[in-house]
Amino acid sequence: MSDPHDSGHHWPTRPHILDRRSVARSRLFHVEELDLRFANGAERTFERLTGSGQGVGAVMIVAMPDPEHVLLIREYAAGFEEYVLTLPKGLVDPGEDLVTAANRELMEECGFGAHRIEPLVELSLAPNYMRHRMQVLLATDLYPKRLPGDEPEPLIVETHAIDELSGLLAREDFHEARAIAALFIARDKLRSEAPDDTGLW
Repeated sequence: MSDPHDSGHHWPTRPHILDRRSVARSRLFHVEELDLRFANGAERTFERLTGSGQGVGAVMIVAMPDPEHVLLIREYAAGFEEYVLTLPKGLVDPGEDLVTAANRELMEECGFGAHRIEPLVELSLAPNYMRHRMQVLLATDLYPKRLPGDEPEPLIVETHAIDELSGLLAREDFHEARAIAALFIARDKLRSEAPDDTGLW
């Protein structure tokens, strides 16, 4: 990933880290405090959430069984104590590359593999508090293939038209920002590559 500070723009000097402390740690999360001094002399203490796992990243997959539809999963979200509709996703295991991890997660959560997987974009989540990054990949040319996963119950897989995102946004169970951004990015990519006479858009 390129460093914006190397792009020739004038950027503020990064604050100096005076100290860092571990505040709490669980199986999944590590809370850390940072004492910072900014270029103007102001000092603040920030808290951030980092992962405690050994994975090397995470992937989210826009999987399309045909040119007009995308696979979504319905899973329990403990943060909201509700079932939500989202894209298949998961951690990259040690030793995996992004494509291998995306294909494995797709097989575990949706029961499909993909002959073609290509990176789309990297997204962050609440960067003021987390350094988590999610790699979004587009999966096409699907074939049936299921692998056992670590989900506590079978996930419900739904097929939705990628050109009807406004309808998805109107639903109360579809609100994950990364999934929304991923679908719009994938849709725009597909539109830009579609021949003008297809009538798809």
